[in-house]
Amino acid sequence: MLLSSCENDLKKIQEIAAGDVSKPVQRTTNVELIFSDSARVKTRALAPLVLDYSFNQEDSQTPKVKPEKSYKDMPKGVTIYRIDSLKETAKIVSNTAKWRDAEGVFELHKNVVASNNEGTVYKSEELIWDQNKHIMYSTMPVQITTKDGNVINGTDFESDENMTHYKLKQTTGIFNVTENPAAQ
Repeated sequence: MLLSSCENDLKKIQEIAAGDVSKPVQRTTNVELIFSDSARVKTRALAPLVLDYSFNQEDSQTPKVKPEKSYKDMPKGVTIYRIDSLKETAKIVSNTAKWRDAEGVFELHKNVVASNNEGTVYKSEELIWDQNKHIMYSTMPVQITTKDGNVINGTDFESDENMTHYKLKQTTGIFNVTENPAAQ
């Protein structure tokens, strides 16, 4: 005689459902994201791979993710170009990134290098760009090299979107100083 039973373990069902939510809805390669304001391109983001964890109300097969929790993951990196008056004002490169569309936030991680058209170069393991507040910031150690070779290290970085006006805490640095022959 063979006996079998079927039991719905609520905990196992919740684990399976949670696993489905963590799967990407869409996988896209060689992506170019364009961000514009009043029909003017403000930002271009290029990524070799984008995993979209977005909420889709129309497709019942799509995992249900709350809109504020949805994001686009760029596990193979991203290159972002800030554009003003049809010219590039800043460039940011990172090994990984997340774009949280509902919040207007780009999270860039691992080997983040940003430069602006003034020749300033920013290096860190993190850079958060809040497009709604028009600021960039980080709580990780930061190194900034200016066009004249000065090196500034610090933490708690905050800047405008073009990285031209920035603030750092716990600052140290190496500054090039030239003697003034007229003062001797």
